[in-house]
Amino acid sequence: MDDKKNIILAVLLTAAILFGWPYVAKHFFPASPPATKIEGGKTTPLTPSGSAPAAEGPAAIRDLALVLKDSPRVAIRTPKITGSINLKGARIDDIVLPTYKETIAKDSAAIRLYSPSGTKDAYFAGFGWQGEGVKTPDNNAVWTASAKELTPTSPVTLTWNNGAGQTFEIRYAIDENYMITAQQKVSNSGTGAVGIKSYGYVSRAHPSVDPDTWTIHVGPMGVFNGAANYDVNYKDLAKGPSSQSFQSTGGWIGFTDKYWLSALVPDQKAAFNAQMRKGDGTQYQTDFALAPIMIAPGKAVTQTNRLFVGAKEVKTLQAYERAGVPLFDRAIDWGWFYWFEQPIFALLHWLFTVIGNFGVAIICLTFVVRGLMFPVAQRQFASMAAMRAVQPKMKALQEKHKDDKQKLQQEMMELYKKEKVNPLAGCLPIFIQIPIFFALYKVLQLTIEMRHQPFVLWIKDLSAPDPLHIVNLFGLLPFTPPAFLGIGLLALLLGISMYFQFKLNPAQMDPMQQQVFAIMPWMMMFIMAPFAAGLLVYWITNNCLSMLQQWFLYKRHPQLSAATAK
Repeated sequence: MDDKKNIILAVLLTAAILFGWPYVAKHFFPASPPATKIEGGKTTPLTPSGSAPAAEGPAAIRDLALVLKDSPRVAIRTPKITGSINLKGARIDDIVLPTYKETIAKDSAAIRLYSPSGTKDAYFAGFGWQGEGVKTPDNNAVWTASAKELTPTSPVTLTWNNGAGQTFEIRYAIDENYMITAQQKVSNSGTGAVGIKSYGYVSRAHPSVDPDTWTIHVGPMGVFNGAANYDVNYKDLAKGPSSQSFQSTGGWIGFTDKYWLSALVPDQKAAFNAQMRKGDGTQYQTDFALAPIMIAPGKAVTQTNRLFVGAKEVKTLQAYERAGVPLFDRAIDWGWFYWFEQPIFALLHWLFTVIGNFGVAIICLTFVVRGLMFPVAQRQFASMAAMRAVQPKMKALQEKHKDDKQKLQQEMMELYKKEKVNPLAGCLPIFIQIPIFFALYKVLQLTIEMRHQPFVLWIKDLSAPDPLHIVNLFGLLPFTPPAFLGIGLLALLLGISMYFQFKLNPAQMDPMQQQVFAIMPWMMMFIMAPFAAGLLVYWITNNCLSMLQQWFLYKRHPQLSAATAK
């Protein structure tokens, strides 16, 4: 009767996992999409002073090429960024990342991160001023440029005069990576002092298409007073309140996507007020404003702020952090295991640079992990052997106290203590594997260095799920199976390798445990199928090494080998 109950329970548990897991995975462990695009629409910057958000009225969405021709522009040319600065409003609204493609297709377009207002992908940034009793440049102001192109070796200065004695300048400079420096200068040739405060903003017409989950933060974020803030997302601002304010000296604020970042970096020695806000419709904005300053007649003031717009490359973010941008690598949501994921990434990336194939690097990483855990595995097998040795005594106690469970537990604990056996020792390697596996999951999902990395044959992107599905005969049948039936070849190899690995283990005495171990390989096959192919490569390799390790340790523990054969 008990066996039947156990079987029914095991079947129900398996069904719940198989059919419920797709929903859990979708919300908590999203698989990598084949492409990343930013969407948006007609928008204009919100007022950075903290007043109620106000966007432009509805306007027809037009073709990007036509919008780019509407106003005079200064071209941007660097090894990692191409695009332009709009002289109308001095907006940085045309940014393309030529070293990254939307998909793995050979003819795929490069990632477009910024697009001007009036296009479906509207997303842009800018710097400006506010003042009392002084006319400052607005979104319609047309600036004069000192050059036609911004490069790492040729800065560009934009100039605008208000006709009342004040001249505004923005000197743009850009480095070899993704950081744009804006020196904002105000010269006062009028007869009286003027009060001015500088600001910067990043505005986007729609939230990111990347999912925001508890493992990967996507949306507005920043670093304030030495701490990274992931607490605000698009849904929070949409539900209200529609703005969140922060005060800090040093730090930054912006929008983070899965692989891309747009971040404002104010003068790190100055206090600033920052906001994350929602405007009309689906418009969102992050901005900052420095403290107001008075400029006497005949004087000028210059303030330096920066804008990062580009890919979240770990080494690049860390270099900016070392250069004085606090916690800049936290733009990557490493999470609680930051201290563990960073070494995993560093080792994996180093192996990749040496080997040249990311899949092979994952396999080599597995060898390293198994090598480091070999002493732990030895203790696990020794514990399993000791448990086998005391099983006759355990069986006798079970027969003797079958009607007194409390007494049985007491006697069992005394037996463990007397024989110096720890029944939980065999679980230690499993618990150690959990943070390693989760760290690798985060590395594969978060770091752009792993994006679109091929392995062999049909595996063209190890950060995405296995594209070959058995159910539709590897694409021969014209349909896409649902998530819980999307079993790829790697998932099948995972189930088979785990099945043979469990076969090498000693048979469990508890019938329920036997049933669980019997269905576990195939249950894991379904669960892991939607995950990144690189994770499956790691797990399959780990299973194979575990079997090899078990064979070796059986030679050293004959009693355990005999129990397995029995």
